[in-house]
Amino acid sequence: MSGWLSHLAIAPILLPLAVGAAMIPMDDHRARLRAGLGIASALALVAIAIALVVLAGRSAAPPVFVYRVGDWPVPFGITLVVDRLAALLLLLTALLGLAALLFSLVRWQRMGAQFHALFQFQLVGLNGAFLTGDLFNLFVFFEVLLAASYGLALHGSGVARVKAGLHYIAINLAASLLFLIGVSMIYGVAGTLSMADLAARIPHLPAEDRPLLEAGAAILGMAFLAKAAMWPVGFWLAPTYSAASPPAAAIFSMMSKVGFYAVLRLSLLLFGPDSGESAGFGSTFLFVGGLATIGFGAVSVLATQDLSRLAGASVLISSGTLLAAVGAGQVSVTSGALFYLASSALAIGAFFLLIELLERGRELGADVLAVTAEAFGDGSEEEDEEEAEVGVAIPASIAVLGACFLCCALLLAGLPPLSGFIAKFAMLDGILNPEGLGRGGEAVPLSGWALLAALILSGLATVLAMTRAGIRSLWAAGERAAPRVGVVEIAPVLLLIGLCIGMTAAAGPVLGYMQDTAAALHQPRAYIGGVTGVAR
Repeated sequence: MSGWLSHLAIAPILLPLAVGAAMIPMDDHRARLRAGLGIASALALVAIAIALVVLAGRSAAPPVFVYRVGDWPVPFGITLVVDRLAALLLLLTALLGLAALLFSLVRWQRMGAQFHALFQFQLVGLNGAFLTGDLFNLFVFFEVLLAASYGLALHGSGVARVKAGLHYIAINLAASLLFLIGVSMIYGVAGTLSMADLAARIPHLPAEDRPLLEAGAAILGMAFLAKAAMWPVGFWLAPTYSAASPPAAAIFSMMSKVGFYAVLRLSLLLFGPDSGESAGFGSTFLFVGGLATIGFGAVSVLATQDLSRLAGASVLISSGTLLAAVGAGQVSVTSGALFYLASSALAIGAFFLLIELLERGRELGADVLAVTAEAFGDGSEEEDEEEAEVGVAIPASIAVLGACFLCCALLLAGLPPLSGFIAKFAMLDGILNPEGLGRGGEAVPLSGWALLAALILSGLATVLAMTRAGIRSLWAAGERAAPRVGVVEIAPVLLLIGLCIGMTAAAGPVLGYMQDTAAALHQPRAYIGGVTGVAR
């Protein structure tokens, strides 16, 4: 690609950066202008991301764009790389950002200072992390998104939000330190931080340097896994996400995908089949850690009585599923996992926004009271049956919210007919029919059965938890007025759920895109050659 079209690679970074910087000097009297700029920026990012996805889908081999800032050659300059995976994640980020910003227009943008500027800088960090082609700038964008997320996590008021936010900051500062240590060790051994150049050098490293490289990669991986919320370093996620404002929590659901993206990209690029003695480094740890995270998330969804914590626990299940899929090391499983990533990111974002609408008008401690009523009874059985009212009147807003809740439950549990089921079915098909094994041929390995059981049991746990939560929030009797819901608030929820329904209707083309993406990730020679300019 040449000409103005090639500059699309840097537009997802420059656009929100310029808009966010322009918002900072604006005072509160220009709140509408800030909101308008934020929505315009989000819409433009959606358009740019769609264009990149279309171009990436038509490309015969990745990457579709290699943008060298200042025209410095690899590995000396800053390089941005757009391939199918980066384009997909840019689109998901833009869609979630647009939905969260629309939802915030009614009240959340006024709950604290500089909400829109922080949100734009959050988009800068996310987009930059997905686009960068070297580890140093990955650290830079990692810190940009974390700095913005600190402000968004504390946006609003309340002791719980401040407490969870401070814990979140402490954990991520520790992860940043690990990031620096790991990057320094890798640079000391390989002499480069360009991902593509590093992948080209690793197979030729002397044997005496390989242990230090792998130690640096392990330390770097722990920083990414802390962000991806792998057990046991993901204990911070549910409290932080549940305490954050709904728009912030919705875009935060994409932050955990940054850790997964880094693990997926680096594990297949640096430690793929062509990396010599380091091939497959860390894959077993990722697989076992992913299974443990799924188990922890499944127990969490069953244990919680709070809808926001239920959504946070769903993020843990999603992260564990994706990490275990990477550890499985199969193209077909990875393609199903990418489909699952898109479906779960949109569904969890919609669920975080929906929760705020569902909980309007609920009394403080309603969940605790519901558990007490189940355990000890509430005396309602003594009511005269002849005087009991038959049936339940369902206002329009409750009906719409209930339909949205049902869709979120189906998506998160992976039940038919929505995209969550297709994603899990694709992963299960890859597990039961590994590459190299004919259908009905050799037995499925034990690791495959373990992942299959984890997917099914976590789905069952989600069904039970969501059913229980839905009954208490939407169906249980009680003196509760129907919540007042604005069109601007319900529209983002309907948008995200509608996108999941669209993925279901267009499952063939979408899954084909994911399969091409997974195949390119598992055979990174085209990526390395496209970035370095050296054919492999």
